[in-house]
Amino acid sequence: MPELIPTDHYARITWMGSVPQNRPNIRSQSIETAFASYAGIAGDYHAGLTRASCVRVTSQHPKGTEIRNVRQLSILSAEELDIIAKEIGLEAINPVHLGASLVVEGIDDFTHLPPNSRLQAENGATIVVDMQNGPCNYPAREIENDHPGHGKGFLPAARGRRGVCAWIEREGQISVGDVLRLHIPGQRAWAHK
Repeated sequence: MPELIPTDHYARITWMGSVPQNRPNIRSQSIETAFASYAGIAGDYHAGLTRASCVRVTSQHPKGTEIRNVRQLSILSAEELDIIAKEIGLEAINPVHLGASLVVEGIDDFTHLPPNSRLQAENGATIVVDMQNGPCNYPAREIENDHPGHGKGFLPAARGRRGVCAWIEREGQISVGDVLRLHIPGQRAWAHK
């Protein structure tokens, strides 16, 4: 019996980006298409099969420890970006400021997709959701640089709306305009005591 359930929920890629290896900040550069390999998007700062652990996982690993890279991609929801923009007084947020890999539209409450969900393109390219991406100060700084007075509200506005971190399960070309089908784990919610 399959453990991942195909849903009738679809997301369309509306924007793609890549963060340069020699980045002076977190900004991504807009791209139209890329081959998503097992290591992520070639040339992207976050690509690689492994990575050095960061502050987000110091409860599990000392900072700098080599670990599996489940943060190859940062995927954001167009709908959630619109909410953040309104809350910080902007007409729109440029995904470049957030170091985004993909922006998708069409799936409600995107940031809270169950971990281990899949987003699968028609060609079979498959992205695995690791977990939600917590807001941080780096996007706030980039927003503030271009829109003085608006960056400081980013953290509270982005909490629970910052999208997800993800990694590539099956290689394939992905492009702006592609439609991704959501597959979710078949397990019930954890009933902790």
